[in-house]
Amino acid sequence: MVLNVKRENRKDALKKGKELKSFIQDYLDVKESIPSGLECKDALLENKKRILHTLGGTEADWSNWQWHTKNPINKTSLLQKIMDVSDKDIEDVKKVESVYRWSISPYYASLINSKSDNCPAWAQSIPCLDELKPNPKGYAPLISKYRSPAPLISRIYPDRLIINLTNRCVLFCRHCLRREDIKNKDYIYNKEIEAALDYVRRTKEIRDVLLTGGDPLTLPDNMLDWILSELDTISHVEIKRIGSRIPVTLPQRITENLCRILESHGPLYINTQFNHPIEITEASKKACTMLSKAGIPLGNQTVLLKGVNNNAHVMKKLVHELLRIKVKPYYIYHCKNVPGITHFRPPVEDGIEIIKKLRGYTSGMAVPTFIVPSLHGKTPLYPESVIDKDHPDGVLIRAWNGEEVLYK
Repeated sequence: MVLNVKRENRKDALKKGKELKSFIQDYLDVKESIPSGLECKDALLENKKRILHTLGGTEADWSNWQWHTKNPINKTSLLQKIMDVSDKDIEDVKKVESVYRWSISPYYASLINSKSDNCPAWAQSIPCLDELKPNPKGYAPLISKYRSPAPLISRIYPDRLIINLTNRCVLFCRHCLRREDIKNKDYIYNKEIEAALDYVRRTKEIRDVLLTGGDPLTLPDNMLDWILSELDTISHVEIKRIGSRIPVTLPQRITENLCRILESHGPLYINTQFNHPIEITEASKKACTMLSKAGIPLGNQTVLLKGVNNNAHVMKKLVHELLRIKVKPYYIYHCKNVPGITHFRPPVEDGIEIIKKLRGYTSGMAVPTFIVPSLHGKTPLYPESVIDKDHPDGVLIRAWNGEEVLYK
C-alpha cells in the first residue's frame, strides 16, 4: 500500500515536472541560436588569427595586454583590412569620427561577426550615423555636472561617492553615456586625484568609494596601488569598488601582478559590464576566475540596449553564462537619454518584462535589478515603483528617496 502511494506521488511529480518545463520551453527552443563566446570558440579563433596576421602580431603578443593597447583599431583603413565592412559603413564611420572618437581593442574586435546583420559586438563598437541625431527632447545631462563637490567626484547618495580617475578606455563603447568626457585625447587626472582623496578624507560619512572613469584598470599597476593604499588609510572608508569593462574588452589586462595588488586592498569589489553572451569567452572566464581567486567579489551591470539585449531570452542566457564564470548579475541599467546614444534606448517596458520572465523562471541569484537613472540616482523599477507608465511625457516613477520623478 505504501509502495503504491509512493508510485502515485512520483507519477504526480513527473507530471508536474513536464508542466514546469513548459514554462521555459520557449527559452529552450531558442537557447542554442543565441551566440555565446564560450560556444563559438572556432569562429573567435579564426577572427583572432586574421587580426594577428593583419597587425603582425604573435600568440605571445595576444596574451600581452599592453600589445593590445599599443595596437588599437581606430582607423577606417585598418578596419577594412581586419573585417568585412562596406563602403557605406566606412563613410558612416568617417562622418561620426569627426564628432566622436572610436577605438576597438584587437581582442574585442575578435568578437565581431562582420558577416552578421545584427552582431551585438559590432553594434557596441563600430560607429553608426544614428549617433549624429539631434539632441533628444528632455535629454538628461550627466549627474557629475551638478553633483561634484570636489574635482573628479560625483556624489548623489548620503554615504558613498564616485571618483572618475581617467577618461581612458580600450573600447569606446558606442552606448557610453560619458562620451563628452572621452573627447579626443586620453587623460589621467593626476593633479585632481589628490584633491578628490582630500575630500574623502574630510567627509566622515563616506564609507564606500567607487573608482571609475573611463576605465580605471587602464591605469598602471603602481598608480592603482597608490590610490587604493591612500583609501586604505582613511578609517571611515569601509569598502572600495572598481567599475571596469576590462574583463569584457581586454581580459588579458587581468594579470597575476594586478590580482596581487587588488587582493592586498580588500574589502574590494569589482562590477563589470557584460551586455551579451558573445562577450563571455574563455579569456574573460579566465580573467574573472583569477579575480575570484584573489578574493574579489564580482558583479555585473548590464546596460539594456535596443537590438543587443532587450530580449528576455538573450538576457536569460547572459545571466546564466555570468554565473558560470562566477559573476553575479547585479543591475540591468536602462540606457540613458543623452546625445549620441538614444538609438540604443528601448522602451522601459522591455526591462520590466525581462524581469518578469526571469523571476521564478530561473535561479534567484541570476535575477538582476532593473534600474533607471535620473538626477536622483538609480531607481529600481518593480511594478509597484511605477506610478504612471502612460504619462504623456514619460514614465512617472518613485525614486529611492520617495520623490516622484518623471523619467523620459
